[in-house]
Amino acid sequence: MAEITGIAYMEIVYAAIIPAIIYFISVFFMVDLAAQKANMKGLPREVLPKLDVLLRQVYLFSPILVLIGALFAGYSVIRCGTLAMLTAAVVSWLTPHAMGPRRLFHALENGARMVLQLVAVCATAGIIVGVIALTGIGSRFSTVLLALADQSQILALFFAMVVSIILGMGMPTTAAYAVAASVIAPGVINLGVEPLVAYLFIFYFAVMSAITPPVALAAYAGSALAGSDPIRTSVESFRIGLAAFVVPYMFFFSPAMLLDGSWIDIAHVAVTAVAGVYLLSCAVQGWFLGHAGALIRIALAAAGLTMIAGGWLTDAIGLGVAVLAVLFQRHLVNARDIAHGPD
Repeated sequence: MAEITGIAYMEIVYAAIIPAIIYFISVFFMVDLAAQKANMKGLPREVLPKLDVLLRQVYLFSPILVLIGALFAGYSVIRCGTLAMLTAAVVSWLTPHAMGPRRLFHALENGARMVLQLVAVCATAGIIVGVIALTGIGSRFSTVLLALADQSQILALFFAMVVSIILGMGMPTTAAYAVAASVIAPGVINLGVEPLVAYLFIFYFAVMSAITPPVALAAYAGSALAGSDPIRTSVESFRIGLAAFVVPYMFFFSPAMLLDGSWIDIAHVAVTAVAGVYLLSCAVQGWFLGHAGALIRIALAAAGLTMIAGGWLTDAIGLGVAVLAVLFQRHLVNARDIAHGPD
């Protein structure tokens, strides 16, 4: 992105900090609300692992550290994985579950079995992406969609989101972004969208394609590790990440989210964005201070969406709707009060 846009690398990194934090916060909200809805409770304190015991086993993180370190060192993915596996085998010798040749081959066999579904998805997605690249359908598709959007930046961004997700199917992050940016970004920028906003917008959704059905490559990898159904896992991953799909629209309406503005504006946008994402998460999960009915979920979704623009008026409207939802959930007001006001 730095090479394509000419924007300094660290400037792009700084600009992406708040959207990334809001994404992770939205995932936390979704998981926490789902746990509340399912009445899941934390473990009692006496059952929790002791800190001193965990510290004595900190060496078990060595394979992960080796994997990350090798990736940053610039080694190929295959070499990084091999080094991590060898480290895991060596670390196992320091535990009661030491891996000998038999266990090592058994682990490799299990890994090969789990990766079969992932290989099939990658191969299929690769064929689709290859056909799109060879026939030029991708550029034509984006041209048609941007032509439909005409001079509307919002419609253009919506179509850019759709194309980014489609072109990002089954591809690594960098490749997905490169393909989507080369096809879509020039048309979006020509409509007046700032280059940094346009490229980060496309990058965000190219990455989100990893959890968007039907391909949802990251979800398939997760289902292989968890032993769960791949389709259900991809749908659930999409559901958990659903609230985060509005984040790129937030920094389109509020450049302060990309650290472009005063600290007051940046703090205001960050706080209201978190509040908006929380309300959207409640609407998706159907849980807001208890079970939320259809009316409350619609109201929460509307309140969350009004906070996308980042203006004081729209934020006040969203906050007002959220307060009414709280009062309704606490049975302090009812539908008649909301419609006609208290007697």
